[in-house]
Amino acid sequence: MKFSRRRFAQSLFLPTTSWWFSSGILTGLAGRAAFAEDEKRPALNRYPRMVHNFFVDQVRQVTHRNRRLKEAIKSPEDAQRYVESVRAKIRESFGPEPERTPLNAQVTGVLERDGYRVEKIIFESRPNFPVTANLYLPTNVTGKIPGVVGTCGHSSNGKASEAYQSFSQGLARLGMACLIYDPIGQGERSQYVDENLKSSVRLGVGQHLHAGNQQFLVGEFLGSWRAWDGIRALDYLLSREEIDAERVGVTGNSGGGTMTTWLCGVESRWTMAAPSCFVTSFLNNLENELPADTEQCPPKALALRLDHEDFLVAMAPKPVTILAKERDYFDVRGAEAAAERLTKIYSQLGAGENIRLFVGPTEHGFSEENRLAMYQSFSKACGLGDVEQEPELIIEKDEDLWCTPRGQASLLDGAKTIADFTREHSEQLKASRPKLTQKELIERVRAVLRLPLPENEVPDYQIYRNLGSRGYPLPQATAYSVNTEPGVSAIVYRLSDSRWYSRPPKSTNAAVLYVSHLSSDAELRDELLVRELIEKSPNDSFYTCDVRGIGESMPDTCGANSFHSDYGSDYFYAIHSLMLDRPYLGQKTLDVLRVVDWLHSFGHEDVHLVGNGWGSLPVLFAAVLNPSIKKVTLKNPIESYSSVAEEEHYDLPLAQILPNVLQHFDLPDCLAALDDRELVIVKDDPVN
Repeated sequence: MKFSRRRFAQSLFLPTTSWWFSSGILTGLAGRAAFAEDEKRPALNRYPRMVHNFFVDQVRQVTHRNRRLKEAIKSPEDAQRYVESVRAKIRESFGPEPERTPLNAQVTGVLERDGYRVEKIIFESRPNFPVTANLYLPTNVTGKIPGVVGTCGHSSNGKASEAYQSFSQGLARLGMACLIYDPIGQGERSQYVDENLKSSVRLGVGQHLHAGNQQFLVGEFLGSWRAWDGIRALDYLLSREEIDAERVGVTGNSGGGTMTTWLCGVESRWTMAAPSCFVTSFLNNLENELPADTEQCPPKALALRLDHEDFLVAMAPKPVTILAKERDYFDVRGAEAAAERLTKIYSQLGAGENIRLFVGPTEHGFSEENRLAMYQSFSKACGLGDVEQEPELIIEKDEDLWCTPRGQASLLDGAKTIADFTREHSEQLKASRPKLTQKELIERVRAVLRLPLPENEVPDYQIYRNLGSRGYPLPQATAYSVNTEPGVSAIVYRLSDSRWYSRPPKSTNAAVLYVSHLSSDAELRDELLVRELIEKSPNDSFYTCDVRGIGESMPDTCGANSFHSDYGSDYFYAIHSLMLDRPYLGQKTLDVLRVVDWLHSFGHEDVHLVGNGWGSLPVLFAAVLNPSIKKVTLKNPIESYSSVAEEEHYDLPLAQILPNVLQHFDLPDCLAALDDRELVIVKDDPVN
């Protein structure tokens, strides 16, 4: 059943919304004066570090287990087994490689320069998915030459950025070829550009998050897509007769340092590597509250006990130089520790000298001193002469390096964007999903949410001081902290007519459990649905719930007021949840289920679950999983995950997204499973 807010009010036998205000009924419920006064009250946020501390504890446990495994390596056989194990784990995280389709490579132009030339290349990493690249080739050497794939950091102009032109040109002047390509969402590869060359989504980080978060719905990972671009770049490089296949390397900085690191793990043909300004540890980044792009957080990586250094272990015993910076936001302590552990593993394989660490003195960036360290490393690995300084460089204009007529590959005839692929994949999954029985749906929902089996033990809880009057619909409220798992509490308010300082009273009355969108405290004052529910069922006990990460436990991490930003705290813990293989939405659903168990322990066998906005999904899933829930109200829920996956522009945070959900079920399946319950869907009326 679907109702607008106005029809919902009518369904409760209440006057319409406008009458509520004109008649002064709000005064009867809470009082206009109290309502106005309460607007000045600071938000309740007594658990701002709970979520962060929980994740730090989880990742510390994983990291310590990972390091104990490395400490147990005492022989070459131990080392080789460990190398083989991380290669298998990396493949599990990144998924199977796609089909190797024709590159359809073309050279669209050439810049002739003194001692080298720059070829403008377009190849297809997937059918109709063009990659723009520049191939820097030395012209003053004979015979087969070493080749390097260059990966870019988050420059809006991609391969044309000065630092990335510099290392590509420097390698060519030193006798090595370099193929540097534009990453997805940067340079000539904006995925959201119109005919006027305007991008509707911010280049770089913005496009990576927008495309990457959406891809999770169909079981894809942006890091795998970007790594595949790098693998196909290597395929193209090795197709050139000038290149010596026994001397090929990969390097890049920042986001390119990420890709260099991942490429070491997923591609075995490299003979040398030099990631710059990335390698530290997942734990360092978490403890330091440093968000990372979607592609920098591989699915299940932490659950598989992988860390940054393990992707470099996969290269063993080939030469790897870790390039770091003293003043980088990627913690140099992590780079130092990683290099030390790598050296011990390499030493067991007789190649300890093949791990090198260079720490430049300045801030984040592929600066000259770090580029020089890379040149020296690659020159040594390739058997070339010593490199004492960077060659003289000439920086080209961006447009002179363009491979496409207008500087954007997505405008080429037949070109597809990453959003096109995601939409098509969603449509394929929709067509192939079988109709599920109730039992099958429950099993799939539990599996996708990564929820444990139901517990019999009633959650422990703490009782806090009575909140008094905060402008809520009832005069008093008592707060409870319900322990849903070690280190995590859902914050529950019980509304009452009189002050209450103790545990909830035993009662066989029905209970309403309202799961907030962002804050029970704010919504108890401002959300009309709350007042309508209380007015309709005055004899029901009324509770609210802030699941982890909102309301009283909304994090104050990752910068001031960052929660709603694309790169802020809500995203930060959602992406770590995916690396831990415990979707954030599954954790929030666990909170609802455990609070329902808690209410049952006080005699409330009949619980009416109400979810507002972002609270509607954990309520929906909890109702599917708990057949004792007979009445459900959802306000402004999203209608389907398919609709999110198939829209180029969508508005759903990662915290509300489930990985690979569309292979298994969609939200209409869950709604249909509640057909035998009392289900009401409330939608706000259009703006007046």
